[in-house]
Amino acid sequence: MQASSSNLSLDSRALVRSSIRQARRSLSTKQQTLYASAAAELAISALSGLNVRRIALYLTNDGELDTKPLIEALWQQNIEVYLPRLHPFSAGNLVFLRYTANTKLVQNSLKIWEPKLDITQMLLTHELDVVITPLVAFDKQGNRMGMGGGYYDRTLANWQQSGKPYPIGFSHDCQQVASLSCEYWDVPLPMIITPSTVFKFTD
Repeated sequence: MQASSSNLSLDSRALVRSSIRQARRSLSTKQQTLYASAAAELAISALSGLNVRRIALYLTNDGELDTKPLIEALWQQNIEVYLPRLHPFSAGNLVFLRYTANTKLVQNSLKIWEPKLDITQMLLTHELDVVITPLVAFDKQGNRMGMGGGYYDRTLANWQQSGKPYPIGFSHDCQQVASLSCEYWDVPLPMIITPSTVFKFTD
């Protein structure tokens, strides 16, 4: 029995996810440290032209490019940092809470650390200037592959119409692939930052 094209696409995406996740987990602690520092420097330079006051990032998981150096650099520049949290009432969506050195963190159902729910620290998505997104893989056209939950695709679904928040990918160089098969809900990124390069896909 011949597999459908949709199943082949799903199989291909699963293979890419598995391969890239293994590649980034294989990086040594020294490599991770050097790459995180280099990427943070490039990110700060790229952000300097975007008039950023409020930015959302994420806490590193599963071999992702470490965001700690970038978060600390943003704090030093008095830029407000926000972290995603699974929406308490709307499955599949995110909310964003202010993140400081004193923020209490809890582990969610996906085993990812997130801020403890405090509505006084919450910000609406359109109030953010930039959202730096995690990703599993990206290609030369700025297409992004996430973990498959669609959280960031939903968060960024309307950014091109409203102009905010501006999405930027943050990734190891080894996560770049030649091309990705995309679905209609996948949101391409205008910029992706790696330890070696700032990729800009739109003006």
